[in-house]
Amino acid sequence: MSEMTGLKLQINEAMKAAMRAKDSRRLGVIRLILAAIKQREVDERITLDDTQVLEVLSKMLKQRRESIAQYQAGGRQDLADVEQYEVGVVQEFMPAQLSEQEITAIVDEAIASTGAASVKDMGKVMGVVKNRLQGRAEMGQVSAVIKARLSGA
Repeated sequence: MSEMTGLKLQINEAMKAAMRAKDSRRLGVIRLILAAIKQREVDERITLDDTQVLEVLSKMLKQRRESIAQYQAGGRQDLADVEQYEVGVVQEFMPAQLSEQEITAIVDEAIASTGAASVKDMGKVMGVVKNRLQGRAEMGQVSAVIKARLSGA
């Protein structure tokens, strides 16, 4: 058994609690999370730390949000509801989301520290803010804030 980080331990404890409560729906989602983490560990032959576990969770959220939009566009609210439930369970393991003002403040700080002057410097800024915001903000939203700030909007 590999060394468990705090976040993986928390997810494992949630799995045990769901088993004890006989909450098969929640248990299924938590098992999906653990399987995704294990898959990445096996593929990359590493043990994921909390930051890397957050990356896995963020990717799962993004996939589910995209699925929700597609299901709703296709008139399949039943399937969208299943995905929405999964989003709710995955988000329980994510840090609290930052407000738009907090994101903007971090982006402004990164722009100042990198000396970014135009949209061409977006990659530099994203590199600085990505680790600070990982799991705490939707990266698409962060990207839009950076673009708006660098284009002088």
